[in-house]
Amino acid sequence: MPERPVAVPGAAVAVVGHVEWVQFARVARVPRAGEIVHASDAFAEPAGGGAVAAVQLRKLAGAARLLTALGDDQLAQTASARLREHHGVELFAAARASPQRRCFTFLDDAAERTITVLGERIIPLRDDPLPWDALGELDGIYLTGGDAGVVRAARAAGVLVATPRAMETLSASGVQLDVLVGSAIDAGEVYERGMLDPEPCVIVRTAGERGGTWELTGEQPAWVAGGARSGSWAATELPGPPVDAYGCGDSFAAGLTYGLAAGMQLVDAIELGARCGAACLCGRGPYDGQLERSG
Repeated sequence: MPERPVAVPGAAVAVVGHVEWVQFARVARVPRAGEIVHASDAFAEPAGGGAVAAVQLRKLAGAARLLTALGDDQLAQTASARLREHHGVELFAAARASPQRRCFTFLDDAAERTITVLGERIIPLRDDPLPWDALGELDGIYLTGGDAGVVRAARAAGVLVATPRAMETLSASGVQLDVLVGSAIDAGEVYERGMLDPEPCVIVRTAGERGGTWELTGEQPAWVAGGARSGSWAATELPGPPVDAYGCGDSFAAGLTYGLAAGMQLVDAIELGARCGAACLCGRGPYDGQLERSG
C-alpha cells in the first residue's frame, strides 16, 4: 500500500552506483537445508542499491539520473530498458564484457529479505564515457559504487551521500562526504570513526524498527541547526502492513539525499528518508510502495 504523496521542494539529483538483476520469490519462510518450498509469488526487477535509490529519487524529484555500468547479456539489456521505460530513470550506463550481476532473494512472511548474490559487482569507472563533468550541476548525489575517480567527480555536486558498501573506494578517493549512511545492525554496512580520512561530516546509522542515530564529526554545516552534535530518531509509523524489507535502506538514503539536496535541515531530511524507508517496507518488491512526490 503506497503512502500518500509528499510535498517536497525541488532538487536536481542523481545516483552513481550499481545495478543487479534480482529474482524475487515469496515464501512463508526461508527453507532449511535440504528442504523444498513453494513460492506463492515470483517476479524480477533491476534492483540493487543504485537502481533502488535512483527510482526513489525520480519519484521525489520528478527526474533522476543513474550513472552505472551493466553487463553485455540479455539481462543487462532488459534491466536497462525497464529502468528507462517503466521506472523513468535517466540512465547512463557503460558496457562491461561480462554477464550482468544477478541476485536471488527470498521474501518471507516476517517481511524479511534474504539475498544470494551471483557474480561480481559491476561499478562505473571514471574512464567510462559517462557525463562526469555534468555532476557539478546537481544539488545532490547518492553514491553506492565506483572507483576513486568517480567519487572525486561526484564530490562536485552540492551534497554527496554514500554507503559503507563502497568503503574501499571512498578511502582511496580522499574525499570528504557530507553524509555516510551506515547501519547499526547490518555487519556489511557498519562504520566506525577512523575508517575514513577525512571523516564524513555526518555519520548516520539506521537501526530498522528502532529508528537510528546521527553524529557530527567536525565543523557544523549550515544544514545542522543549533548546537547539537548528535541525535536520534524513532521509527516512522508504517503507512500499511509490512510486506518486505528489500530496498528500505536505499530508499531511506535516497530520501535523505533528496532532502539535503533540496535545502532541508538534517533532521528534516532524515525524517523524509525514514518515511521513504517505511513506505518501501509496505510495498511488493523495492518499488511498489516507494514514496511519491505530490503535484
